[in-house]
Amino acid sequence: MTAIRRADLDALPVREAVPALVSALDGHGAAVLCAPPGTGKTTLVPLVLAGLVGGGPRRRVVVAEPRRIAARAAARRMAWLLGEQVGGSVGFTVRGERVAGPGTVVEVVTTGVLLQRLQRDQELSGVDVVILDECHERHLDADTVAAFLLDVRETLRPELRLVAASATTDAAGWARVLGHGRPGGAPVVTAAGVSYPVETVWAPPARPVRPPHGMRVDPAQLTHVASVVRRALAERSGDVLCFLPGVGELARVAGQLGGVDAEVLQIHGRAPAAVQDAALAPSAHRRVILATAVAESSLTVPGVRVVVDSGLAREPRVDHARGLGALATVRASRAAGRQRAGRAGREAPGTVYRCWPEAEDGRLPAFPSPEIRIADLAQFALQAACWGDPDAAGLALPDPPPAGAMAAAREVLVAVGAVAPDGRATPRGIGMSRLGLHPRLARALLDGAAAVGPRRAAELVALLSEEPPREYGDDLAAAWRRARAGGDAYAARWRAEATRLRRAAATPTEPSPTPPLPGPGATPPGTGATPPLAGAGNGAAPAPAPDGGAVAGDDAAAGLVAALAFPERVAKAKGEGAFLMASGTAAELGDGSRLRSAPWLAVAVADRGPHSASARVRLGAFLDEDTARAAAAHLLSSGDEVRWEDGDLVARATHRLGAIALAVRPLKNPDPVLVRAALLDGLRSDGLGLLRWTPDAQALRARLGFLHRTLGGAWPDVADDGALLARADDWLEPELSRARRRADLARIDAGQALNRLLPWATGEAARLDELAPERIEVPSGSRIRVDYSAEHGQPVLAVKLQELFGLAETPRVAGVPVLVHLLSPAGRPAAVTADLASFWQGGYRAVRAELRGRYPKHPWPEDPATAEPTRHTNARLRR
Repeated sequence: MTAIRRADLDALPVREAVPALVSALDGHGAAVLCAPPGTGKTTLVPLVLAGLVGGGPRRRVVVAEPRRIAARAAARRMAWLLGEQVGGSVGFTVRGERVAGPGTVVEVVTTGVLLQRLQRDQELSGVDVVILDECHERHLDADTVAAFLLDVRETLRPELRLVAASATTDAAGWARVLGHGRPGGAPVVTAAGVSYPVETVWAPPARPVRPPHGMRVDPAQLTHVASVVRRALAERSGDVLCFLPGVGELARVAGQLGGVDAEVLQIHGRAPAAVQDAALAPSAHRRVILATAVAESSLTVPGVRVVVDSGLAREPRVDHARGLGALATVRASRAAGRQRAGRAGREAPGTVYRCWPEAEDGRLPAFPSPEIRIADLAQFALQAACWGDPDAAGLALPDPPPAGAMAAAREVLVAVGAVAPDGRATPRGIGMSRLGLHPRLARALLDGAAAVGPRRAAELVALLSEEPPREYGDDLAAAWRRARAGGDAYAARWRAEATRLRRAAATPTEPSPTPPLPGPGATPPGTGATPPLAGAGNGAAPAPAPDGGAVAGDDAAAGLVAALAFPERVAKAKGEGAFLMASGTAAELGDGSRLRSAPWLAVAVADRGPHSASARVRLGAFLDEDTARAAAAHLLSSGDEVRWEDGDLVARATHRLGAIALAVRPLKNPDPVLVRAALLDGLRSDGLGLLRWTPDAQALRARLGFLHRTLGGAWPDVADDGALLARADDWLEPELSRARRRADLARIDAGQALNRLLPWATGEAARLDELAPERIEVPSGSRIRVDYSAEHGQPVLAVKLQELFGLAETPRVAGVPVLVHLLSPAGRPAAVTADLASFWQGGYRAVRAELRGRYPKHPWPEDPATAEPTRHTNARLRR
């Protein structure tokens, strides 16, 4: 053992704020600590609060980090400062790895591990202080842990001390949350930083790049980032830390940095611990470290003097209607940008190259989107139910969960048997919550173990819990075989997780509430004759599985487990490579996929672009109908369907698996109520043009529309289709109730039906021809039709100019002057006016001068006010 490195501890700037933090905790029990990167908030503060340095009372401290790499690094750093090895006074626990002993006083854990401990021991016995580090990142687990800990303080252990720590957090928001209703909230302690200055270099692409969508990043953007890394190597000294959104982007940029005079490393959450440790250790050689967001917080990467920031990040998204959850590439927040830039100034002055225009920086979001607003909430809802608060209404969360997302999560949990219909956790759900898996995957592990055996179920669920690399292909069974034989980093992580899950699957739990899965050779009643799980398309006959399950064959086992996890994504083939999922979403396979010939498919991973009608299957497995029925039994339904489809009424009896029709037969005598509702749907979707609209009917609708706009009152709104359909009972009956198909709608005389809406009861209907006459008699004796079709304009009277001689005042309807379209003798427009008197005095002279030579046979008097109106030529008038 080495002596405590007091010089290093004393050099940490946060030491100046420690007394204020201790005082705040003594007085209030909770506090917010804001400290810039590199000040020692993650390393010195836990040691002081634990009494390991500074002479305070000995306390047990748990530090919660959002990521495994940060948890391991923080523990190593604290142990080094104490002159110890990890596992002594300081230890860590992450999923699948624990380095701690009886003498451990400070334990660094991931927020997921702490969440599991709270569910097993709500009092958190033996723990005196909990520090939630990097709380600004707003991960769902961290928000949930904070809410649970506040509940524990409120009801069980008021002496438990809480610290929310970050460099860029919303201090006021967290003070309010930790204050839990107390006036002024929890105290905020701020530590001054002595980070070295970081120069900002704006390095946007020379040409526009496509914005990210889904998981896709424009290759031109990645090429630009690689060029900025090369520029940074040439212009600056020291190691370069480059932030990119995901593992795929790390690999692509690394491939473009071949030949640089530096060692290129990649660190991310999935990287082996040895690789992560190497990146965090000093090096004698210059390095380029390509990193995801794992390097934003809690880590000091030795030697880094330059940061290249792509400006991109990954956030979870979920399409609740389709059950397609995935990560999305987004613009990183300004808070993330500050965290990233701070990495360059931890040890000396540094530089950050930002790969976007300076003008765009102010438009970036201030903080990352809280996961609770945008993520799939099934796991959160199960945790809340197991905590005893199914609606999370009593939890002090920084942001409340959206009601729609919680409702969708509740549906998933009820379907997998994790909660009862009232939202309370079942014994099975409590067991599922302790597996450290999404409830869907927990269901697949528990129910799949009985069918395919615990080992195979665990291996397949391990594949589904961390999507295999794209080079493994889109065939789940083939990816499974490759992982078993593989020697890459992914395969090593997969084996460790599969071992953990196999042990978990062996723990007895409550039985599944869903019907038993079919065994070999069994055909459920009412289904086709295809034996279930008969190799699922690979021609293999069923045989006993090697570790105790009933299902044999990689394809069959993979299909079953994937269908158990994602029953809404079981899909039936519509054509070569095209499928319809039970959720109602179309899905497609890539060219050359072995799965294209599958009659049924279990879709494990899919994504859908913002403008794409179909989801692209990224990972799936062969399936058969019987297995699909068993895995998605809660989606089975039978009944009569009467709907408007493809332009006509369709009536049929159906047996469905979600949106997939399994059996269909025509209905000869559908329920008239359902028929009427379907015909109304047709009128809503295809429009009232389905009715018979004669010219008189169209004219009547226009006249009524004019009176509604002008006089309102009893005159109905007939211009809007929606308003008319809302009164279908008043004007479309009894014809609508007698109709049985589209052709019957076309026989309904819309004009005759509209007459029913006239205000007969008040007597106003009798004034229709007075208020909005169909025709107006002009001085020549002609009766000219008035056009009321202008939606918001005046009624139009189109008449030959000579027929209005002698008419001084513009005709009016319902008090509104008509818009007179004056026509030439040939019926062509000559002038438009709503003031005839002014036209005769001024505009007429210009029209006369232009047209009298073109139409010499027609009268063009100098004084139209006294001329005889006519529709004839001069010769006809002289007869």
